[in-house]
Amino acid sequence: MQAKHLRLILGDQLNPTHSWFECVDSDVIYVIAELHQEATYTKHHIQKITAFFSAMAHLAKYLESKGHRVCYLTLDDTAQYQDINQLIHTLVSEYASETFAYQRPDEFRLRAQLTGLSDQLDLPVFEADSEHFLLPFDELSNHFKADTHVRMEKFYRYMRKRFSILMDGKAPAGGAWNFDANNRQSFKKSDLKFIPKPLVFENSADAYLERIKKHNIQTIGHVASSVSYPINREQSLVLLDYFCQHQLANFGNFQDAMTVASPYAWSLYHSRLSFSLNCKMLSPMEVIQAALNTYQDAEGKITLPQIEGFIRQILGWREYVRGMYWANMPNYAEQNFLDAKRNLPAWFWSSDTKMDCLKSAISQSLEHAYAHHIQRLMITGNFALLAGLAPGQVDEWYLGIYIDAIEWVELPNTRGMALFADGGWIATKPYAASGNYVNKMSDYCKNCHYNVKEKLSNNACPLNSLYWNFIDQHYDKFSANQRMSFPIRNWNKMEEAQKIEIRNKAAELLNDLDKL
Repeated sequence: MQAKHLRLILGDQLNPTHSWFECVDSDVIYVIAELHQEATYTKHHIQKITAFFSAMAHLAKYLESKGHRVCYLTLDDTAQYQDINQLIHTLVSEYASETFAYQRPDEFRLRAQLTGLSDQLDLPVFEADSEHFLLPFDELSNHFKADTHVRMEKFYRYMRKRFSILMDGKAPAGGAWNFDANNRQSFKKSDLKFIPKPLVFENSADAYLERIKKHNIQTIGHVASSVSYPINREQSLVLLDYFCQHQLANFGNFQDAMTVASPYAWSLYHSRLSFSLNCKMLSPMEVIQAALNTYQDAEGKITLPQIEGFIRQILGWREYVRGMYWANMPNYAEQNFLDAKRNLPAWFWSSDTKMDCLKSAISQSLEHAYAHHIQRLMITGNFALLAGLAPGQVDEWYLGIYIDAIEWVELPNTRGMALFADGGWIATKPYAASGNYVNKMSDYCKNCHYNVKEKLSNNACPLNSLYWNFIDQHYDKFSANQRMSFPIRNWNKMEEAQKIEIRNKAAELLNDLDKL
């Protein structure tokens, strides 16, 4: 059967409202494929693969129900192909296609791969916009330059003005651009009973699990017989509404907080919309507008710091990391400013550590393929930073374990924010912290094997000596950084004998991280 025009839809391009689908054209066939290439380029969480495959299958069924021609291929169908390019070559020939088109990939590796088809196929190749992000791709270079620090706050203010969001004329609503200082509360015991139960779905994963096993796809994480995340636009909209009605009112207050004292500790007040957004089942503007409408209709029950804290994540941070990614690829993936080289401890894949903060964050990640941004940045990320774990290994872990992890968003967050491996293109200082921060923002330390108040004893919190050793090891790189002046000054005040004890304690820990 012929199809004049072959169009490829990638697994993170599942937007049923894309202009491609406005008209039904029998000369067009859409290709949606479970690809060995994409299932194996890193070791993914099993729930991540089943969620992607399930969402892809649902889009294929939806398009067919609207009259579009769809070529949906499973792992069984694509096993014989070395990569996506070989598959496209075959399909172009089978359908006698006269053109090939794809939506611009968000990952550098995929864009490079598909761009190469222009030279390989003997027919016109077209790249379409994914019609998802707020800042047009062609405008990224106006705001982001390679190897250059770009302040997120400046970019965020530009986006607020450009899209007239939370603005009073030319001034920010409430007289301030952000209320981050209001968004750092930890949970009191009385707060825990109000944490809402997360909305989860029960989409069968059995067929996908069977295929993954059959094709020996290596995965990490706990197997689940159902996909608990949205796998289509309808479910995504339901989750968005649930967030607006039940979680938004306290999102800002507790967006950085962590706890083990609630059965809903893994979800808290976070929207968990990132999978739907990153697969493009939802658009960032409709998420922002839904939150704004809820805020405006709440008649004061939702405060400005709550809504601003959420919008900053979508309008500011998400668009910002995309810009930093494209400005700095492919070199971003090679950055290692602090020359970190140690291997990840084995417990990153098992959560079998005596440090309760890391045990909690990693076990949650293995169970749900999810952790919120502070768990990623200030628990697993902070440890990786202090311990000098190799950025490539840390990247691979983050990229694989989280359901929403796609390289464009994962890489700047990992190398830039968590590891300071870019030397300051994103963060103006390394986000390093001792056990005191963890104790302030969580109850992880309450029943931990280690004592958060101790630096040097046998049961001292490892983060404490590792933190000061980190300051010492990179003293020359940080001494001129004004934002690091406080810890540098405190290190300088310490007696030399205490410094030696800290170095020795840290060396003991770093010598065998698997035992922590």
